[in-house]
Amino acid sequence: MEEPRHTRRFEIPLHRLDVPLPHLLPFAIGTFDTIGALSRANFPHRHTFYEIVYVTGGRGTHVLDSVHRPLHPPQLCVIAPGQVHHWVDAEELTGQVVLFNEDFLPSRSQNVTSLRTLAAEPGHCPGDQSGPIEALLADMEAEYRALLPGYPLLLRASLQILIVRALRTCPPSVEATPRDRATEVAADFTRLLELPGGTRRSVDSYAQELRISPGHLQASVRQATGLTPGGLIRLRRTLEAKRLLVATELTIRQVAAAIGFRDPAYFCRFFRRETGMSPGTFRSGAGGNHHDPRIESIAAGGGGS
Repeated sequence: MEEPRHTRRFEIPLHRLDVPLPHLLPFAIGTFDTIGALSRANFPHRHTFYEIVYVTGGRGTHVLDSVHRPLHPPQLCVIAPGQVHHWVDAEELTGQVVLFNEDFLPSRSQNVTSLRTLAAEPGHCPGDQSGPIEALLADMEAEYRALLPGYPLLLRASLQILIVRALRTCPPSVEATPRDRATEVAADFTRLLELPGGTRRSVDSYAQELRISPGHLQASVRQATGLTPGGLIRLRRTLEAKRLLVATELTIRQVAAAIGFRDPAYFCRFFRRETGMSPGTFRSGAGGNHHDPRIESIAAGGGGS
């Protein structure tokens, strides 16, 4: 599929979940063919929803926030809202695609953290989980198409099981990360930070929205992530700058303005301090593997992955 010209270089296309009738759910499941060509789009884009892709065949590369992962089916991919991804040289893709909004999740806070952990990497080898995951996805698709009484409840319960099985594809230290109050506060902070305009807010405004003191927020986030709220804001700001530099042809001045810097020179100093290179150098080498492993795992309550 060719990239739409009107969005090609000055904004990153944003896809929303539009589920056709007869379903009235913020959820869909199908194959690459039944979901449609956008499920294997070859241009950088992002979603307002979560996507779980289980690839059983085909070849190509999945690119998630500038990190390239060649396909070696079976392979599990999770894309979280706001992440920029696309497929390179993808051919004959087979498998199943699950799309859903956050409000369809059971145990929302915990599952958001789990999905963000999975989305820290462009792909996971399912290992001994491949059989159970394939059987579960087949059952979910059958329920989705049969429309039998109670099927939304069954789909939500099955989605919970799918997330747990997907987590088992991660290293044991990640899968077993305990959730304490500090981790919950950090996850809530991260979720707010990822909303549009989140990197332009003050730490105090986040504390007020979470109904805790700024000191409590500072201590909780540092305990859960090893970084301060301000440090996570800088990381998220840097990630958004990288996304715009790679996926658009905005000028450096325009990228700076888009992430809240009035002075392009100050933005360039900020970017060099955070990444070790200028925005122009980063953009010229965008075909490489530019990735700060701390960024997408900050909600997981652990270190980099």
